[in-house]
Amino acid sequence: MKKVILVLAVFVLISCGAKKTSDSSALYEVLTTQSDGGGNIKFYEILTEPNEIKMLENDPLLADKMKQDDITNSNYVILNMGEKNTGGYSIGVEKVEETDKNIIITVKENSPAPDAMTMQVITYPYTVVKIHSKKEIIIK
Repeated sequence: MKKVILVLAVFVLISCGAKKTSDSSALYEVLTTQSDGGGNIKFYEILTEPNEIKMLENDPLLADKMKQDDITNSNYVILNMGEKNTGGYSIGVEKVEETDKNIIITVKENSPAPDAMTMQVITYPYTVVKIHSKKEIIIK
C-alpha cells in the first residue's frame, strides 16, 4: 500500500512540474514547396487581404489545404527564388518567431553543391507558407 501511495505521489509531482513549451511549427505551415512554377525574379510576397488570399484558392496545389476560416485568421507568404539555370535549388523557412507585435520569418535558400550533378533546366523555385496569425510579418 505504501508503494502505491509513493508511486502516485511521485507521478503527481512530476506531472505538476511539466511545462508547456510553445511549438513554433504550430505558428506556421508550409503548404507547398515546388522547384518550378514561381516567378522570374526573386521576391517575397505577404498576403493579408481576403481578396489576395482568395486568389490562392484557385491553385490546384493549395485548394484542398485552405479553409474558409483561414482567410480571416491567417496570413500567407510566397517565397520566390527567381529563375535558376539548373535544378537543385529550393527556398523555404528556416525559423519563425513570434513577438508581441509581429511574426519574424527567417528564409533559407538552398543551392546545389558546386560539384553536384544537376539537371540543366531552367527552374523557378517557390514556397507558400501559411502563418497562423494576423500579426505584421517581417521577413529576414
